[in-house]
Amino acid sequence: MFTNSKKIIGIIGAMKSEIEAVQGMVENAKTVTISGTDYVYGEIYGVNVVVAMCGIGKVFAAMCAQTMILTFKPDVVINVGVAGSLSKGLGIGDIAIADSVVQHDMDTTPVGDPLGLISGINIINFPCSEPDVKVFEECAKELGANYEIGVIASGDCFVNGKEMKKRITDNFNAISCEMEGGSIGHVCYMNKTAFCVVRAMSDCGDENSHNDYAESLAKASDVAFRLLDSYLRRM
Repeated sequence: MFTNSKKIIGIIGAMKSEIEAVQGMVENAKTVTISGTDYVYGEIYGVNVVVAMCGIGKVFAAMCAQTMILTFKPDVVINVGVAGSLSKGLGIGDIAIADSVVQHDMDTTPVGDPLGLISGINIINFPCSEPDVKVFEECAKELGANYEIGVIASGDCFVNGKEMKKRITDNFNAISCEMEGGSIGHVCYMNKTAFCVVRAMSDCGDENSHNDYAESLAKASDVAFRLLDSYLRRM
């Protein structure tokens, strides 16, 4: 799709609130629709980008990442959006930067595997691109944001209680939970494509998370957008 030799950055968000501001920044934008997903591509700050709203959950996210990689061949895929905090140090509006991602609902423990193991490739933690993690850390500092770097855990469920929070933190030492990053990391790993997952906290994964999420979605989405904007300016 791109005819120049500049770096290509793929950007994936699950929901309209997480991705529409980025799509609106794309210059000379063109859109290709594949399997019901729109891939908007062009340039932001002179960098080649392709931006997609994948939909909520691991299957949608994996489909989107695989299609993006095969069609646009990005140098790095960035998954951006909102998430629930699992860390006492992260409140609503704060930032989690993944150094690795896991799928906390992958469970073949009855046959002797550790929780989260991806059978066939025997991996639990998919490592993020270290250079991009460092850039996002610089961006968070520039914004004056409170942030942590650590494991982000994904699963096809909205975390809404202490028991589930404890299960995820006890098993994976995760700082944040969401529903897409782990599968995007899985797909990128299989395709030898660099990736990074960054999230702004919309809730704390507790019994009130559904109310906090509804109240804080717009605020958290704006924080995530400003972080991504800072990242793109540095590219």
